[in-house]
Amino acid sequence: MRNEIELEGIIEDYLNGKLSAEEAAAFEKLRANDPAIDHKVVAHQFFLDSMKSYGNTLSLKDKMNAAHATIDVESLSAQYKPHPSYIVNLWRKNKSAIAVAASFALLAMVSVYSIQHNTKQNGSYEVMSRELVKIKNSQNKLIRNINNSKMEKAPVNPAKFGGTGFALTTNGYLCTNLHVINGADSVYVQNSKGDSFKAKVVYQDSQYDLAIIKIVDKNFSTLSTLPYKLKKNSIGMGELVYTLGFPKDDAVLGEGYVSSKTGHAGDTTAYQVSIPVNPGNSGGPLLDNNGNLIGVISAKEFQVDGAAFAVKSKYILEALSAIPEDSLGKKVAYIKKSPLQGLSRTKQLDIVQDYVFMIKVYN
Repeated sequence: MRNEIELEGIIEDYLNGKLSAEEAAAFEKLRANDPAIDHKVVAHQFFLDSMKSYGNTLSLKDKMNAAHATIDVESLSAQYKPHPSYIVNLWRKNKSAIAVAASFALLAMVSVYSIQHNTKQNGSYEVMSRELVKIKNSQNKLIRNINNSKMEKAPVNPAKFGGTGFALTTNGYLCTNLHVINGADSVYVQNSKGDSFKAKVVYQDSQYDLAIIKIVDKNFSTLSTLPYKLKKNSIGMGELVYTLGFPKDDAVLGEGYVSSKTGHAGDTTAYQVSIPVNPGNSGGPLLDNNGNLIGVISAKEFQVDGAAFAVKSKYILEALSAIPEDSLGKKVAYIKKSPLQGLSRTKQLDIVQDYVFMIKVYN
């Protein structure tokens, strides 16, 4: 925790230009070689920009109110005089204050549009609050607040943060991102029917930001045969893809295409995809039109519209190889052809949603 706090302090000084030239150069080199640190810097910059924009909007409102106070309201409410000279005189008397108020109104509209455009969803305050929590906790986590009355076996307090996971086997092994469950005291998962189950972390890979968790709840029933298969080979640019995740308490579909065969800063272990994602999507499956599992949603680029990153599926296979084969049951990798192939998107989603879970983390 101390190291995390120190890192946040360094990032703060770096963005505010307080580091020396040597220190800044060393940090930029570290940032270039560590995607996790680079993502923290991007998230922190987004947070600072959002707070600055919000402050500017409040300042504009104050100036508008001050300008409005200088206008002669009594003249405006006086008996109506339709003669053009009345309008001319009114304008001459109050034109300075009216012009100032109009200018501030225009600037305020532009500022509010800018904030909403940058967040790319309704409820910009919710997005900002999630970023505040993420910076405060010094974690590269996707933040969610969950208050679900059906969580009978889960802790009473709401989950501190969470994300998405998906089934790798029929007997309860799920894949998600390491940053979703990192530092958790307890982990629960919730299926599409709203049922919650206790889980435990059985594998962690910090290099690829992957984790495998196992449902250990006695009330969990074995799933049917998995509908998707892990694709071993890379896919090309322009391939249509989609993801299902939990940026809110209900599953949300995101559709797009592969925009680059490499991730952030040329990272060959990830794809860049043009799909809008939000806090809570992290750990969600990335599938192609044929129902092949090609990756795991892991991060988003705040400064690029609709740019997200997904760890390639070959690294999920490597993670699976670290789990004893006799405990895995039937691996998804053994499926020769996905049952989703040839189905419409609607029918694919009707099947896939039963294998995608909301991850709820407590600490």
